[in-house]
Amino acid sequence: ADIPVIPDLEDVQEEDLAMQVAAPPSVQVNRVLTYHDLDKDLMRYAAFQTLDGEVDLKLLTKVLAPEHELREDDVSWDWDHLFTEVSSELVTEWDLGQSERED
Repeated sequence: ADIPVIPDLEDVQEEDLAMQVAAPPSVQVNRVLTYHDLDKDLMRYAAFQTLDGEVDLKLLTKVLAPEHELREDDVSWDWDHLFTEVSSELVTEWDLGQSERED
């Protein structure tokens, strides 16, 4: 009953296929437009100034903020510093509310 058996080549090949990993699918990625490209397209094409041919978006497009006003520098957050800052602001607001009620 404990006699070692030499495996068949077909069994070994099936096991090897089970351990192989398939190649990931390839997906075509479309170019993502930048803010600058979107701004140029918005002003260039009148089609973007109406929605469904009925809603006029010209008023909205006049007040949209330019890209340079939307850009912000990345700021790292330190949990302890942020918690202390928010807590102190809340305490200050609470103290002002208390003093207004007393007056």
